[in-house]
Amino acid sequence: MGGIIVALVVALAVTVTVLVMRTDSDAPTPADGGDSEFASAGDTGPVSIITEDPTCDAWGRVGRDYASSLGRVNWDTRDRSLPAAAWTAPQASMYEAAQSAMTAASNQANNLSRQTPHRVMRKLYLQFNAYTTEFSKRIPDYQPDDDDFIAVSDAIGSALSNICSSVSFGSAKSVAPLVPAANPPTKVDEQIDGGPSQVFLDQLVPACSEWETAAQEFSDETAAWLAIDPAISAADWTPQQRSINDAVVPIMTESADEVEELSRRSENSTFEDFGVLAAQYRRAFALAVPSYTAADGFLSQSAAFLVKTVVWACKAVE
Repeated sequence: MGGIIVALVVALAVTVTVLVMRTDSDAPTPADGGDSEFASAGDTGPVSIITEDPTCDAWGRVGRDYASSLGRVNWDTRDRSLPAAAWTAPQASMYEAAQSAMTAASNQANNLSRQTPHRVMRKLYLQFNAYTTEFSKRIPDYQPDDDDFIAVSDAIGSALSNICSSVSFGSAKSVAPLVPAANPPTKVDEQIDGGPSQVFLDQLVPACSEWETAAQEFSDETAAWLAIDPAISAADWTPQQRSINDAVVPIMTESADEVEELSRRSENSTFEDFGVLAAQYRRAFALAVPSYTAADGFLSQSAAFLVKTVVWACKAVE
């Protein structure tokens, strides 16, 4: 996963240097939110590319503060294989400090979930809260398998960061109108009551095994493309680099179709929303390839981390 430190430092960075890292639907107007405390209560339509969101700047601050807190205790270099019973005093202290940082970030994400007008952003914030909180609760009796929960949290945090960066750098808005609208969700059955969020997968679903296979196949098929420096714009590609990028377009499109199809078969509304959003960002990136600039990398990374979110959520219940 690369770790939360690298993932969240990317969050809304204001310099182009972050663009070398590979790790048009405006905000919907709530249609029938009633007295709900959630701004997204009326968003029940198709998932789409996020071109603006009032919570993104705040998430950037949350992500940077969280990454800084974990960086101070060298969280990303910890030995994940050691159970709590085997920790030294300094290791136990590290986990204690990380737990405090996780609690703060989780609470802040929960607050942002109420303010975003997008249903899928609400779910991302709530699931960041849910998986981070679940991992935090397991720290006193930590076992190596528990690390899957923080891996989900890392992936969600990275997805949020890249979605927001694609807004800040304009890549989302420039391509979103070109992406065909997705079909409406199969179902929108979550209760919106402001109560504690639960992890969206508490048992394996049939789509999990196919999802993991599809994710691995996509990684294998795009290995040559991933090896190209993402800071190089299309105008500066060598003939070989252009050939590789041209070849990745149909792979992206085919993967998007597969991801969407699998997510709609999951019978899980959050799984479906994350999958359809990943598909839309992957389609957006495919459309951006001919005139690619480094900012377009946030589109592909948004899709990648949304896919990883589901991969690790499935692993967490295996």
